[in-house]
Amino acid sequence: MTPSPITLVTPSELARLRDQLDRDHAAYLADLERLVNVDCGSYTKDGVDDIARWTAARLTRLGARVTPIPNDRGFGDTLIAELDGADPAGPTLLCIAHMDTVFDPGTVAERPFAIRDGIATGPGVTDMKAGLLSGLYAIAALTEVLGGPPLARLLFVANPDEEIGSPVSREHIRRAAREADACLVLECARANGDIVSSRKGSIGYTITVHGRAAHAGIEPEKGRSAIVEAARLVNDLHALNGRWPSVTVNVGVIAGGTRSNVVPERCSLEVDLRAIRRDELAAADAAIHDLTEPCAVPDATIELTATSTHWPMEKLERSSRLVDLATGLADDLGFVLHDTATGGASDANTTADMGLPTIDGVGPIGGLDHAPGEYLEVASIVPRTTLLAAVIAAIGRDPLIREWRREREGDREREADRERASTGSSSG
Repeated sequence: MTPSPITLVTPSELARLRDQLDRDHAAYLADLERLVNVDCGSYTKDGVDDIARWTAARLTRLGARVTPIPNDRGFGDTLIAELDGADPAGPTLLCIAHMDTVFDPGTVAERPFAIRDGIATGPGVTDMKAGLLSGLYAIAALTEVLGGPPLARLLFVANPDEEIGSPVSREHIRRAAREADACLVLECARANGDIVSSRKGSIGYTITVHGRAAHAGIEPEKGRSAIVEAARLVNDLHALNGRWPSVTVNVGVIAGGTRSNVVPERCSLEVDLRAIRRDELAAADAAIHDLTEPCAVPDATIELTATSTHWPMEKLERSSRLVDLATGLADDLGFVLHDTATGGASDANTTADMGLPTIDGVGPIGGLDHAPGEYLEVASIVPRTTLLAAVIAAIGRDPLIREWRREREGDREREADRERASTGSSSG
């Protein structure tokens, strides 16, 4: 018989967790103001590293061993933290939060953190400073109330580049995921309160058309217009919408030419491709490559670069168990919770694609991500952080998830045996 969430985390424990987070509420808001009032777009290394130093210090105070991992691409450091749980027989849980936003330097000066009528605003308040904080405060509450998460280990990845596809942190996320039995991605809940069990996959492209410059009035025939070729591509790319049920293609940025009296020799497009299913995303990707092979403009050439790839987060069978834990515990906390699919990609796409049971959107409730009106419902902070803490505890205690751990350890042992046998036969 499958244990119900209420038998894994008791009403008394839920009440104590909520009381602790009620006491922490003012400190949470002060920390939220501190984090939001830092310009930390993905390309603003100094700002992201400021958030990283603050996060590393807080994780260290919680007892975690924190490793900052720099990179040579100009982005902020990735933080990998490992916290010993209170139960060595428990599973390993991976939690992921990102420290970057989509906003340029100067945004904080224009619209700093504020709270009005129970709504918090400011750049990154929902995406995802609140989610990052809820993860830290949930761990602290579990330590205070239960003596620590009932896990063998809790791995916490705070990455600097999620908003641009996690180009430097993805390999570190994948490495941590290989050691985990389940994963929670701490993005905030959807505006209606839903958590996320599946996401569209996405591929971002830069397409550059190379033509030939010429004087547009004296000898236009010697030119090869990159913009004309790019216009053809825009039409053909948007014609892919609807070819597969879940596929969307959008040319979001176009830039080309220098002057009106010069035949343009260069034009670039930034393109977004998304799909719910992996096979549809792969088929549309192949179609986009096909569109860039021939050129309607003679002698022009097209250069196609995939700048980011997230395969779809398809709802895994074992992820349904995590959904059941969350929805059952929400019922006991007094609110109804549903899971949903959403169009945006996140680091959950990476972990789910690896087969790791994953749910996302377990932070507080907010909306209008990436927009000037981005907001967070302040009243959602305590109940949703309580829920997060309870889900972490339930994952640690769940006998089904503990069985996943035993299966994973058995798979590792068998793989090690095969490797030893292969090494032995090759050396003989």
